[in-house]
Amino acid sequence: MTTIAIIGAGPGLGAAVAHRFGREGFDVALVSRSHERTNALAADLAEDGITARGFAADVRDPNALAAALDAAHVALGPIEILQYSPVPHRDFMRPVLETTPADLTGPIEFSVYGPVTAVQQVLPGMRALGRGTVLLVNGGTAVVPHPDRAGTSLAFAAESAYGQLLHDTLGAEGIHVAQLVIPGAIVPGHHRKDPAVLAETLWGIHRHRHGFRHFADDLAT
Repeated sequence: MTTIAIIGAGPGLGAAVAHRFGREGFDVALVSRSHERTNALAADLAEDGITARGFAADVRDPNALAAALDAAHVALGPIEILQYSPVPHRDFMRPVLETTPADLTGPIEFSVYGPVTAVQQVLPGMRALGRGTVLLVNGGTAVVPHPDRAGTSLAFAAESAYGQLLHDTLGAEGIHVAQLVIPGAIVPGHHRKDPAVLAETLWGIHRHRHGFRHFADDLAT
């Protein structure tokens, strides 16, 4: 079987997606800054009979991220599905008139350089398989910019543009690129934004392979 790599894996959405795709037979590569966290998640998945490994990398460090994905490929096999869903830092969310060029470095590294690095690393393997899925998970500022969250508004918009370009370019090769926009917070127990519900949504996007942008809930405008 092939592998899903979850970048930004944590105990909420990442764990839910790992369980959902793992139940379908995918091995799971869990990538986050904390090796301790990913190892704990991998142990939980193993108790459910899911093969998983943890890998430590900061998405703002392209060399470390590429190395983690390469190690995942070696340890678990070809990466067929890439999910990019790290949670942005709070200091990315400054009011627009207080946002300097230096303040945009982090968000751009996080939401543009990170996805580009990850896609470039896994794309040769997907092409060798003849199939693949890239899932970009973003907040609502990806489509409705917020004046108090300038960094994520700008960086998510750039990530969205990159994803749309990939969607339009790679579809003919059997590689589906899609974005799931989650307005507001992920809310346990919510009928549309509970982690398990979102994981099911992402599974559906992977299976049905239609369209680029999908919404987990209605946008607040």
